[in-house]
Amino acid sequence: MDVKTNKVVRFIFSIAVCQAAGVIGSIFTMQSIPVWYAFLKKPIFAPPNWLFAPVWVTLFILMGVSLYLVWGKGLNKQVKKGLLIFFMQLFLNILWSFLFFGLRSPLYGFIEIIVLWISILITISKFYKISKNAGLLLLPYIAWVTVASFLNYYIWILNL
Repeated sequence: MDVKTNKVVRFIFSIAVCQAAGVIGSIFTMQSIPVWYAFLKKPIFAPPNWLFAPVWVTLFILMGVSLYLVWGKGLNKQVKKGLLIFFMQLFLNILWSFLFFGLRSPLYGFIEIIVLWISILITISKFYKISKNAGLLLLPYIAWVTVASFLNYYIWILNL
């Protein structure tokens, strides 16, 4: 495989693995939206349901590009550590969907989303040191998860 083909394969894989995380998370989400989430009390700032899918698709694309940029720096110790943390936060992203929507637990979801937020912050820090652009591409992700954290918290409180 030539260098150009290898880069294309890495790029496609990077986007696909992040989108796959979104698909896995959506399995838990889609089952609960019409039968559980629709009936929860939500704060006034809750975005409309139709907004979540395009935002997450976009965020997963940005995450994939970020992953590609870091992976493209080689597999030295710093990159390997950054990739490990990236994949941990990706797993935590899926786990949140399972806890909040799959188990229908705003409390477990809230506890976990705090851990997810911290892991995203660590990922941004590690990626920024490897590739500034890779770190910056994750800023919309942490911004959205910040909003999601507040939304999760208020859903938990409003539905006690």
